Amino acid sequence: MSRVGLIERFFDDLPFEAGDPILTLGEGSTPLVHAPRLSERVGAEVHLKLEGMNPTGSFKDRGMCAAVSAAVKDGAKAVMCASTGNTAASAAAYATRGGLTGAVIVPSGKIATGKLAQSLMHGAKVIALDGNFDQALALTRELCERHPIALVNSVNPWRLEGQKTAAFELLEDLPTIDGLCIPVGNAGNVTAYWKGFQERGHDLYLYGFQAAGSAPLVEGKVVENPETVASAIRIGNPARWEEAVAAFRDSRGLVRAVTDDEILAAYRFLAGEEGVFCEPASAASVAGLLKYGPGDATTIACVLTGHGLKDPDNALRQSGSVLPCKPTIEAVEALVIGES
Repeated sequence: MSRVGLIERFFDDLPFEAGDPILTLGEGSTPLVHAPRLSERVGAEVHLKLEGMNPTGSFKDRGMCAAVSAAVKDGAKAVMCASTGNTAASAAAYATRGGLTGAVIVPSGKIATGKLAQSLMHGAKVIALDGNFDQALALTRELCERHPIALVNSVNPWRLEGQKTAAFELLEDLPTIDGLCIPVGNAGNVTAYWKGFQERGHDLYLYGFQAAGSAPLVEGKVVENPETVASAIRIGNPARWEEAVAAFRDSRGLVRAVTDDEILAAYRFLAGEEGVFCEPASAASVAGLLKYGPGDATTIACVLTGHGLKDPDNALRQSGSVLPCKPTIEAVEALVIGES
């Protein structure tokens, strides 16, 4: 049986009309998993929203299915985005699904291997810019203004429409939720979650977390040269800055910074203690919860934005080594049964 995509599932909550072209890869309906050890550590009921279970392995598919569907509706022949990786992979996949040309600009040498591989395999034109994400986005916006190319970054309002559906799902699965922990990069996702909660008339505390080397919302100023191991949130000038600040204010929440060491510690904790493998940027939500605590929230969801296989290089650097072994039962037995 075909999996229903989020546009069909939440059609009445989205600005589509009957007869509009709808692209889907079966996105949405991602698992919400209770985290018992994390809950014990922070003294609250904590669940993990596994957005890495979307078709291309990240939350970006929620907004991209809507944005590219709208582009097809408007007669676009091509879509384009700037990206630190996940947006590129998702845009490339949905462009292919819609029969469109896909082009992405990524910061040279700053995109995780898994995301680059996805973008290339889906046939996108991948441009490696000798610059950072913010420069890539500025150039992308200018090019899309000059040519009939649909811009599918989070400045596109359709992206927020698709991404807000994650809030709807959380309320279906966890109606008592009163706290949300979420990584913050370009700030579109936190803006979308707040939009979704508000449309359902639900208030909660929004706790956003940026990497310390890339924390413009925390510092209150643009970071010219953002740096962090969490490449997905390595953004110094978020496109949804004002909307995100308003969301934190109106939710009585906060946006704070976590260090790379704290992000990687949470990354290892999730994999080693909860059995959940996410990419480093995703672990920022858990790193922030571990560092600052739940505040006044008692039932919390941590958004894990992307799958761990998106960034295999970091995973290998953070894990144990492979054990070489001779092809004998004694050698295998010594490694499996013997003392480590």
